[in-house]
Amino acid sequence: MASENFTYSDIAKMIDHSLLNPSLTTAELEAGCDLARQYDVASVCILPYYAARSAEILADSTVVVSTTIGFPHGGHKTAVKLFETEQALADGARELDIVVNISKVRSNDWLYVEKEIEVLTALIHASEAKIKIIFENAYHDRTAKIRLCEICGSIGVDWVKTSTGYAATGATIEDLKLMRDHSPASVQVKAAGGIRTLDALLEVRAIGVTRVGASRTAEMLDDCRRRLGMNPLQDGKPSVTPAGY
Repeated sequence: MASENFTYSDIAKMIDHSLLNPSLTTAELEAGCDLARQYDVASVCILPYYAARSAEILADSTVVVSTTIGFPHGGHKTAVKLFETEQALADGARELDIVVNISKVRSNDWLYVEKEIEVLTALIHASEAKIKIIFENAYHDRTAKIRLCEICGSIGVDWVKTSTGYAATGATIEDLKLMRDHSPASVQVKAAGGIRTLDALLEVRAIGVTRVGASRTAEMLDDCRRRLGMNPLQDGKPSVTPAGY
């Protein structure tokens, strides 16, 4: 794709730098936040216990703190997800990535699913924060994915998101097209799981995806900078976070 089709900021502000690997040390989480600031990405998606510290590190930047709720299986009771959300907001998280109750979706208990998303969205929007609903598409058929898009659209979530990165499959082109086609324009689409190169990011961007979860942020954005005639920031150094997500 020709470089004139995007700017560095266009691409950097699509990335939620993923710091969700449970093996990450506090030193690696700290370094990951510094990397996110250096590359001026959209957000860091950080392990929940480190959200408050992340907010301190990023306070004077344009990088938002995001974290996960009900992660990675979504089976927490709604009351637990609400408590997690309240704590995350108090810690300074401004975007919350929440896993649906996968079991309830697969059981076709749509009233439960809708009510849970509704109360969580109300709480988050009341705090002027944003909500991303993780479907975990690997476990659902086409009909269920469409129904989730319709529910999220009617409630007014900010993003629908493909996956946690921990299921058998992550973001697929087929799923991303389905989610974009069946969500209103007001609901954005996030791809997570398997977006590891700039070309992969550009491919999903062309579909209408506005965010991607990525751990190979430095490699992707240094490639972007090279294509735009800018100097890379890492100069060939590996990313501070393990591959995955």
